[in-house]
Amino acid sequence: MKFKLIKTITITLAVAASSLVFANPKKPGGDTTTTRIDANAFSLPAANLDFEGRLNFSTGNSFFRNPWVVAPATTIARDGLGPLFNTNGCQNCHLKDGRGHPAPVGASNAVSMLVRISIPAVTKEQQAVEAQNGVVPEPTYGGQIQDQAIAGVAPEARVRFAYSDKTFSFADGSSIVLRDPELIVDQLGYGDMHPDTLFSPRIATPMIGLGLLESISAEDILANADSEDSNNDGIRGVANQVWDVQQQAFNLGRFGWKAGQPNLMQQNAAAFNGDIGITSLMFTKDHCTATQPDCLSATSGVDPDGSEVSDKLLGFVEFYTRHLAVPKRRINDAEQVELGDKLFSQVNCDSCHKRSFTTAKREELPALSEQVIYPYTDMLLHDMGPELADGRGEFLANGQQWRTPPLWGVGLTETVVGHSQLLHDGRARNVTEAIVWHGGEAEPAKQAFANLSKAQRDALVAFVNSL
Repeated sequence: MKFKLIKTITITLAVAASSLVFANPKKPGGDTTTTRIDANAFSLPAANLDFEGRLNFSTGNSFFRNPWVVAPATTIARDGLGPLFNTNGCQNCHLKDGRGHPAPVGASNAVSMLVRISIPAVTKEQQAVEAQNGVVPEPTYGGQIQDQAIAGVAPEARVRFAYSDKTFSFADGSSIVLRDPELIVDQLGYGDMHPDTLFSPRIATPMIGLGLLESISAEDILANADSEDSNNDGIRGVANQVWDVQQQAFNLGRFGWKAGQPNLMQQNAAAFNGDIGITSLMFTKDHCTATQPDCLSATSGVDPDGSEVSDKLLGFVEFYTRHLAVPKRRINDAEQVELGDKLFSQVNCDSCHKRSFTTAKREELPALSEQVIYPYTDMLLHDMGPELADGRGEFLANGQQWRTPPLWGVGLTETVVGHSQLLHDGRARNVTEAIVWHGGEAEPAKQAFANLSKAQRDALVAFVNSL
């Protein structure tokens, strides 16, 4: 994939990926599974939540869903937007708690897609920053492009995609046309970027089942790690180790496209800070750099505790994001889906998309405790090859590695958000396209899929879409 920085620099890189397929039981989220499979299927509370839990869920939902406003405002619980931001509310990116989409040519802003940026660590000082923070921010624009801003402050840039066609042929002689994305960054608000800037476009991920993934023990995740490929199967699952702000220590990375966050509290606080421009006691500064004086001098919505979003409010949002239910499976043709299930293993998709885990005992979170779940992920990093690489590392993740995304709910994406665009940058328009973009460790599985008959490929895709 090409990255184009208009009037500054043009960089050719491949972009990141994922994997896509799905599972057996009717209740992939254990007792939390919801039976709703309509347009609101991703926005429902865990089915086993008690009355008090549902009240806390609703409170967290209100702060996740409603927009933030510029300070000062009469709504002091929701002011402090910006000065730089990508959107004014969580729900704008995670549409109906589902998947975001890439920004097309002509879009005024990206909304549910963002672009991470950084520079290579060359000096000892930069290497020290990278060791602590996972990346070295770009000097003028920081670690993320914010394409919106409050009045009196210039947005950092405009970002969107253009596409060219690329044909992929199957062994049976049939073919499909893929869209090869080019990231375009222009209308720079603060001058040129560093000439070696690295770009990583990422669409928002679905919110379902996150508390269950957080509840898988580190030991169970690490049991699947095999960084040296000791069993010679070509699969090298790597655990990311990332900085935990609350613990002031490195911990297992779980969330984000490169597993760059250790838990949901930090993931949420970082998103408030980077995406909406809302500070917290965890992330106390807005994303203004020294070259952005208007940003630095803008008003804020700081509460008495020194933050724009309090720990109490963050706690409600954490509860909400932990308890979004996974929808039940949907099987239209049992015979076809059963065949697809077998082929999923036969072509070795489940070497990375591990079928099941049992969550740890969590007395403080009984709805999530000791649940047998079927997320189809190992929560580990894998090399997805040069075509899906962004060239940008993040803690232990290198420029070709991405965390295996869960597959539950994939088949409901279009029902919930009105599109079926998949992978980290949304380049794939359906499950088949997502599979054939795989490379690196997944190259043998992709080739095995390409060698199937059309009926077999359709069965495997039907299986994935049933999850």
